[in-house]
Amino acid sequence: MNEDNARFCLLAGLILLYLLCGAAIFSALEYPFELRARLLWKQQLDNFTQRYRVNRGALHTLLRQYEEANGAGIRVDALRPRWDFSGAFYFVGTVVSTIGFGMTTPVTIAGKIFLIFYGLIGCAATILFFNLFLERIITMLAYIMRWCHERRLRCGGVGVMSSREETSGEEDSLEGWKPSVYYVMLILGIASIVIACSASTLYSSMENWSYVDSLYFCFVAFSTIGFGDLVSSQRQQYESQEAYRLGNCLFILMGVCCIYSLFNVISIVIKQTLNWILGKLVCSGQHHLCSCSTRRHRYRDGSVETVCDSETDAGAVPDGVCVGRRLSGEMISVNEFMVSNKVSLALLQKQLSEMAHQGPRQSYGHQNGFSGGVGALAIMNNRLQETSVDR
Repeated sequence: MNEDNARFCLLAGLILLYLLCGAAIFSALEYPFELRARLLWKQQLDNFTQRYRVNRGALHTLLRQYEEANGAGIRVDALRPRWDFSGAFYFVGTVVSTIGFGMTTPVTIAGKIFLIFYGLIGCAATILFFNLFLERIITMLAYIMRWCHERRLRCGGVGVMSSREETSGEEDSLEGWKPSVYYVMLILGIASIVIACSASTLYSSMENWSYVDSLYFCFVAFSTIGFGDLVSSQRQQYESQEAYRLGNCLFILMGVCCIYSLFNVISIVIKQTLNWILGKLVCSGQHHLCSCSTRRHRYRDGSVETVCDSETDAGAVPDGVCVGRRLSGEMISVNEFMVSNKVSLALLQKQLSEMAHQGPRQSYGHQNGFSGGVGALAIMNNRLQETSVDR
């Protein structure tokens, strides 16, 4: 089994374990509430039929008819029309963004057929937009981090140098500098939190939701989970209605873009964690010796540990991650784990560095008509590059 297949199987197993743990936790939290709600509903139904002497079968028929009307957007409380132009625009926005709240769905045959083709093109175009947004966000962050790094170098300079010497010194210092992927993840995380907290303040005041419910809605909407139990901008009238609807659309757009970008960066870190786990398994399976062509040894605390060279050993262990196991059998330290990840993240850091150093350099991918990219788009482009070069 090659490294890609091993990584895929390990990830599939971990996701399955994650799903099982999540199911157990949610079942323990929510199932007792469901049982109480069922019991309460049965008591209310019995009390209603006995008090008003209503036939239970006729009442069930009426409730089923209401469920059908509810699917068409009819509610007990007055809500905004679902299929006027503004309502339809809100609907197509949830379709192409893959949020899909579910409070509005087409009921006609023609509408369902049109949705299939409309969503096929719209979702693909929106995913492309999210990837291009991610590339521009990372480019902007790379330039900002480069500027901060240059400023720190200038402020940390000692003595007086000529302008030529200062310029050459800065170029030498910046030559080996790479923006940290962890900083990118931190910045995107902070931006997502700021947008979610700001949007929650708006929703809690306009929708009369609690702040926790508003935060919950923001995550469900921004991550495109879209349960539909809470949906913004659905009442018929609001104070400052037009301004609120505009702000709602902008918050959802910015939130979805930031969370999508954050998910892509986190997925890179998860991949490196899988590489580290595979590296540990490989090293353990070979009697605590890394299967690397070039090894270097260092002594620390009286014990020898083997560390794979990040450049020459990239092919032996996934993405060059093969942190040696101490002969004493100690667990790897947090510092070593961080160093391992920083070495393993060279690919994305190289992209960040190229963006910060006046744009990416030309590569064989451009000669074959494939551009670079970040995230899911980059994976496909890299595969297309490899296929094209092999041919």
